Amino acid sequence: MPSLFACRVSVLMTVLLAAGLVRPAVAQSSCASDGQSRPVGLVERFISADCRDCWADPAAARARPREIALDWIFPGTQGEDAPLSAVATRDGLKRLQALGIAPPAGGSSRKTNMTRAPGTLRVAHGLPVSGYVGASLEYKQVPSDAAGQPWSAWLALVEAIPAGTEGTPVARNLVRNLIQPLWNGREQLSKKEHMRFIESRSMDIPPGMNTDRLRVIGWVEDAQGRIVAAAQSRCAVR
Repeated sequence: MPSLFACRVSVLMTVLLAAGLVRPAVAQSSCASDGQSRPVGLVERFISADCRDCWADPAAARARPREIALDWIFPGTQGEDAPLSAVATRDGLKRLQALGIAPPAGGSSRKTNMTRAPGTLRVAHGLPVSGYVGASLEYKQVPSDAAGQPWSAWLALVEAIPAGTEGTPVARNLVRNLIQPLWNGREQLSKKEHMRFIESRSMDIPPGMNTDRLRVIGWVEDAQGRIVAAAQSRCAVR
């Protein structure tokens, strides 16, 4: 029978693996936004679960170089009978509400250019463990006037679907889960350093999601709702 100490070590290792803080010796992989160019725009595509043709539309908005594309599928009027209900979430409705946009009957798209800001954003995630994955978002060198302001962060767990697969003619980053922490500049570092915003969570992996396509996409909005930084993870096998 394993000792209490051994059980505690096993539980601790599981938590660290889920958070991406340690990696097993066999699967040496790193999934973060490190080394990538800074995005200049965010392209968001919204699709009602009722609209199968919207998913297969070859004229869907596409991301240009240094732009990030996100795909939100939200529940339609047909409920579980909707063609895309299996991958629909209420996160898309939350995003539309935040943007002040009424849910479209079919599909719509929106492009947002980044506001120039001095800070840098890093996102990362660990390895899937028991239906969960640890994900993090860190924004460094936050402007001093952000202290006490209601900034917000969005961290989306997405399934990267290549063009020509799953019935889509365009590459998609399908949002499967979402966290939206609010920041108020509460963490002040030493005088020689700038403020930073950090969020680290364990996120549920929805049933049926292909974890080989798992990545995270995050962005930060200031108190006026302007996007000041965005980043997406890439996995590199070492």
